[in-house]
Amino acid sequence: METYIIIIIPLLAGYLLDLIFGDTEGLPHPVRFFGSLISFAEKHLNKGEFRFVKGMIMTLILCAGTFLFFYSAIHFMLSHSVPVYFLFATAFVYYALANKGLITEGKQVFDALKYKGLEAGRTRLSRIVGRDTSALDAQQIRVAVLETMSENLSDGVIAPLFFYFVAGVPGMLTYKMINTMDSMVGYRSERYEYFGKFAAHLDDVVNFIPARITTVLMLLVTLSVRGWQFVIQYGHQHKSPNAGYPEAALAGILDVQFGGPNIYHGVLIEKPFIGSNKREIKHEEFTTVSSINHGVCLLMVLFMMIYFFLV
Repeated sequence: METYIIIIIPLLAGYLLDLIFGDTEGLPHPVRFFGSLISFAEKHLNKGEFRFVKGMIMTLILCAGTFLFFYSAIHFMLSHSVPVYFLFATAFVYYALANKGLITEGKQVFDALKYKGLEAGRTRLSRIVGRDTSALDAQQIRVAVLETMSENLSDGVIAPLFFYFVAGVPGMLTYKMINTMDSMVGYRSERYEYFGKFAAHLDDVVNFIPARITTVLMLLVTLSVRGWQFVIQYGHQHKSPNAGYPEAALAGILDVQFGGPNIYHGVLIEKPFIGSNKREIKHEEFTTVSSINHGVCLLMVLFMMIYFFLV
């Protein structure tokens, strides 16, 4: 069977499943299993001396174990039952993508804010961001949602697709393991400063290319000249080596101001402002942002299909 079919069928089927269903609650999910493994390892290793080394060992073992498991499983299935491979690979492409879920979560915050009030918006926002939401006003809530959507368009959509392009399902799920570790232990806090440092830096490394691909795709989808200007002017100013680029692109596309200080896990974090237009973000603008997400995801899938067809 042609390599093209082996690669493209799970990619296209997984993309369509995510587009239709999103993240279905209640079903087993590999990321939740990854979280359990990380939590177990952190509980037993994150104490005493040499925490950085212990965190590095945990990260390398979990990454290597994830890659080897999926590589071995897929090699076995392709040797014994191709239909089972297609089902297996499709399921994990679907699980690894988070485009529909990201859009749904963002819309729920916007809707809660508009129809149920400020406190409901703050509560709903707290489910998807790490910052303290208890004192945010309506504009800050909408900004937080859009910042999160632009950053996670890279982390939750384009990066998994990029690593599927590079190394198939094993690469895709290994990336999800790295990203999950970063979200759980990659904080500059007393508990995680040393233990999570290696995972955090590894996450920065693996997201370097996907963040910039995401940015370019956002600007291609919208044909925004101002977006390019914002990326050049503000993208490199963010504390993260990656998050600033898609955030700057979206701020430029919408001509709004992102960034500024926020409280994360009880610590005030100073973030540079992106843009200078402090105009109010309208509820209806979420439709534009969700269209950008859908367009970027579709464009990435199409580019991958064309590439594998040509080679």
